[in-house]
This record gives sequence, structure tokens and C-alpha cells, in this order.
Amino acid sequence: MEPQNWTTVTEFLLLGFSDLPEHQISLFVLFFTMYLINLLGNTIMITLIATDHHLHTPMYFFISNLSFVDMCFSSVTVPQMLINIFSENKAISYTSCMAQLSFFINFNGIEVVLLAVMAYDRYVAICNPLHYPMLMNKKICLCLLGVCWLSGALNSLLHTILMCRLSFCSSNKIIHFFCDMPPLFKLSCTDTSLNELMIFTEGSLFDMVPFLFIIVSYIRIISTIFKTSSVSRRSKAFSTCSSHMITVTLYYGSIFFMYFRPSTSYSLEYDRVASVIYTTLTPMLNSFIYSLRNKDVKVALKRAISEKILQRVCSVA
Repeated sequence: MEPQNWTTVTEFLLLGFSDLPEHQISLFVLFFTMYLINLLGNTIMITLIATDHHLHTPMYFFISNLSFVDMCFSSVTVPQMLINIFSENKAISYTSCMAQLSFFINFNGIEVVLLAVMAYDRYVAICNPLHYPMLMNKKICLCLLGVCWLSGALNSLLHTILMCRLSFCSSNKIIHFFCDMPPLFKLSCTDTSLNELMIFTEGSLFDMVPFLFIIVSYIRIISTIFKTSSVSRRSKAFSTCSSHMITVTLYYGSIFFMYFRPSTSYSLEYDRVASVIYTTLTPMLNSFIYSLRNKDVKVALKRAISEKILQRVCSVA
């Protein structure tokens, strides 16, 4: 076989929303606003949990970490997308593209496992309340958080190594607003079957095992709640668990639509919408879901505002 004249790709073009030139300003304002709300909302949540001793519990410890991961997750993709909307040069170097992909997979993996850990926390709190202080002490919480970060890092390392073994040639145009695996596969001039196999085996297990764990946990939780005679306790349990389930539904719904469906059903418009939901919308909404639907957080926020006002009054006086 004669060698093919391939030109090795050293940079990619993130075309993103370049096919919608008439909506560039609207898209920039929309995504920039969502990103700022994400940063502001999650920063407030982290600060509130860190400074209010009433919120120093395992549940809020994991919520604060979820807020931090949400900020990092969006920061991997959104700033580059905002720059590219108005920039004539939409190029991203090969190294930067692989780095973006690696961090994207990493924070995605952390969030997947963290949502399962949060479900376990609620399961223990509601189904085994007497053993909760022992089963969810500070040491165990730190170990569970370590498992989240280690799992995300190992999953990211695996897929990044497999991606780096691919060669890219000819076209370097990525029909997406960030470096993701499916769009990159389309540009590869080498066999991507191993990469795709790992997505549908290891990737499926990595996402499905935590998801099934969450489902089983909440089946047990709901069963226990219905057996509770106290109306106030039942209402509080439903309120806390419903916030988590809304987050899980939004997050997993968009991921399943994006990655676990036949390639023949690929649609640029629908895939972009799904990507925006789990990279931009869901991280922005999480802080509001856990604050507006949570009585303890609202009380802590009012307390923090009252203390701030009191301090200003005292300083003026």
C-alpha cells in the first residue's frame, strides 16, 4: 500500500455556533449571563456553608463540593466558547484541546460519583438515622470525597491516553463548541474502534453504576418515607431528596441523550442543546435548586444578610 500524504493536525477550529451569525450577540449575552450566575450562585453557596456552623453537616459538605465541581466543570468549556463567539480566530492548539478534554472528563466523572455519594448520604440519614453519626463521620466523608476525585482522575486518564494515541489529519474543523470525544473521532484518520468500545463499556459502567445506585437508594428512601408517621419529617425528607433528584434528572438526562444513543440519530442542533444543558444550564441551576428548595439554606442566608446589615449599622454608629 502506498503511503498517504497526510498533514498532521497541530490545531483545531472550534466552530461552535458559527453557523448562527445572526444570533452571535444574543448567544454571547445568554451564555455569559448563565456563567456569571453559575459562579456567583455557587460561590455564595460554598461561602455560606463554610461560614455558618449550622450547615457543617455531611450533606452540606457534599453540596459545597458539588458547587465547586460545577464551577470548574463550566469553566473548562464556557470561557473558550465565549471567546470563540466573537473571535475570528477560533483555533485551539492540539495540546490545549487534549487538556480541555481531559479536564472535562475529569470533572464530569467527579460529579457522577459525587451524586451517588450524596444519594448514599441521604439513604443513611433517612433509613438508618441512629447510625448516621457513625457511618457518616468526618473521616468517612473525606474518604468518600477522595473516591470521587480519584475516580474522575482515573477515568479521565484512561480516555485521554486513548485519545492521544489517535492521529488527526486533513480536516481540523470541530463542529462543536469544545473538544469532546465524538466530534474528535470524526476527524481521526486512525481506527477509533477501541476508543468507542471503551466509551460503551467502561464509560457506560462508570455512568450507569452510580446511576443505578442512586435509583436503588431512592427507592429505599421513598419506601422509608412513606412508612414515617410524622408529617413534618416526611415533608422535610421529600423536600431534601427532591432537590437531589431534580439535579440527577437534568444531569443524567442530557448525558444519556448525548452519548448513549445510536449514531444514526445524530443531530447538530439537538446535540448542542444537550451539551449546553449539562455544561452550562445544570451547573447554574444546582445552587438554586439546593438553596430555594432548602429551608436550612434560606435561614442561613437570611442570618448572614442580617449579620452583615447589623455590622454596617454598628460601624456607622
